[in-house]
Amino acid sequence: MAYVPVPNDLSRIKTKLAFNLTKRQLICFSIAGGIGIPFYLFTRSHIGNSTALFLMIGLMMPCFLFAMFEKDGLPFEKVLRNIIRTRFLLSRVRPYKTENFYAFLSRKEEKPIADHQRGKKAGRRKKAS
Repeated sequence: MAYVPVPNDLSRIKTKLAFNLTKRQLICFSIAGGIGIPFYLFTRSHIGNSTALFLMIGLMMPCFLFAMFEKDGLPFEKVLRNIIRTRFLLSRVRPYKTENFYAFLSRKEEKPIADHQRGKKAGRRKKAS
């Protein structure tokens, strides 16, 4: 009998639509083809075959990158957004600050109740004598 391994984590499984590609990959490859093929066809007669081919590949690469690149389960645009935020938009130094809960409790009640009552009784005795 044939053995088929079943993955435990089903969140990483993506549904394939056509040609064993996901919907995201199909859209990005279509955009790449829509940009690259007309560019090549219109420019090969003016700048030569090999130069037009290399320029077409350069134009299509970002679309392939958006389609295929994934890091830690995040697509490329989210990874790029995180890199831009951490490098340019947010401050580089992140100060470490804590809230000391015990300091808050000690400020709330500076003297214990028992010491306060002893002081009152001691004061009465001093006045009486």
